[in-house]
This record gives sequence, structure tokens and C-alpha cells, in this order.
Amino acid sequence: MMDKQDIDQIALRLVSLVPPGLAQAQQDLRANFQDVLVQGLRRLDLVTREEFDVQVQVLARTRAKVDELEQRVAELEAVAITRGSQQ
Repeated sequence: MMDKQDIDQIALRLVSLVPPGLAQAQQDLRANFQDVLVQGLRRLDLVTREEFDVQVQVLARTRAKVDELEQRVAELEAVAITRGSQQ
């Protein structure tokens, strides 16, 4: 997720777009931009990179287990078919 430094950088970029004649209002605008960015990011349903990486690992293990189980079912079906044809 974005940290305070990232938000500050975005706010500074936004302030730099303000016309020079409004230079006195730049500090107020910067603070307002920061508040809006922080509030907007809080409303988003975001996870941290760490949480995402953990879920990727869980999914990889689950996928491996599903593949293993599918292979085992195929083997059992093959045995059942072989036994059925022998009778």
C-alpha cells in the first residue's frame, strides 16, 4: 500500500499544477490533496503486498494439491475400469 511519502509526492505533484498566481494557497491545497488522497485510499478495499504474497503462496499450494488429487482420481478410475473389464 502507499505510505505517507508516496502520498506526499502525489500531493506535491498536484500542487505543482496550480497556477503561480495561487502560490499562497499552495500549502492549503497540499494539505487538502493529502487528506483527500488518504481518505480515498482508506475507502478502497486494498491488501498489503505481504498479504497478497501470502495468498499467492496459499493458492499455489492449493493448486498443487488439486493437481495431485486429480491425478490420484484418474489412477483410481483407471484401476476401476481395468477391474470392471476383467469381470
